Amino acid sequence: MYVCLRKLIASDTAFQLACSEQRKVLMASKIGKANKKGRPVDKQQAAVVTDINGNGNAVDWEALLAGIPGGKSVLEYGAKLNIFRQGQPADAVFYLRRGKVKLSVISEEGKEAIVATLDAGDFFGEGCLAGQPLRIATAVAVTDCTLMRIEKATMTRMLHEQHGISELFVTHLLSRNIRFEGDLIDQLFNSSEKRLARILLLLSHFGKESRAETVLPRINQESLAQMVGTTRSRVSHFMNKFKNLGFIDYENNGELTVHSGLLSVVLHD
Repeated sequence: MYVCLRKLIASDTAFQLACSEQRKVLMASKIGKANKKGRPVDKQQAAVVTDINGNGNAVDWEALLAGIPGGKSVLEYGAKLNIFRQGQPADAVFYLRRGKVKLSVISEEGKEAIVATLDAGDFFGEGCLAGQPLRIATAVAVTDCTLMRIEKATMTRMLHEQHGISELFVTHLLSRNIRFEGDLIDQLFNSSEKRLARILLLLSHFGKESRAETVLPRINQESLAQMVGTTRSRVSHFMNKFKNLGFIDYENNGELTVHSGLLSVVLHD
């Protein structure tokens, strides 16, 4: 049974990587098409509505959210700045228009663990909609970010009154939960070497084309260790191993390039 479960995990991980983490498993909706009329959609800014066969339509969340009267604001955060901290009041939902954000949790002993890295098109802080009074994680801008902050009352009203947007939002969150479940399974059943390989593939947006991709933003080994759940020395050991095998390359400017061969580490049993 354990062997079958490992094969299931490996095949599921391979499928996710091949389809790319950037594809959102969402439903197509008339409201998405209606809001795109008369306005060209920036594919890198808009989330992608994708069915199980990989056919997708762009949902311009910025256009949808712009139609909400009041109760929202656009914010700019520089890299490494806190957007909110663990324990602060949970009173708003955030939409990431540009940049990357990490969510981390700090234990009473001061140990930090990165639980998620979010890209443009993602929502976060939505726990307030389910009655969460305080933030259970800290959100930090990894790169320069542009965010839309939507007050809890405004977001709640929109979801109650506009069922089309509510359906898209719920499905967006479900797709992200699927991704987080994959992360949890990876953490429970795979070695730290496989977990590191998977994270590097996801950070490089490795997709169907199986081509070399650069990890953006640049991420240090300490942060990778927090994401993998291991020590920095172990990450350094595996990174050197991946480099010697030709799976990754370091540029003079510090950029990291991931090659398709790294997928073999994830799939190897």
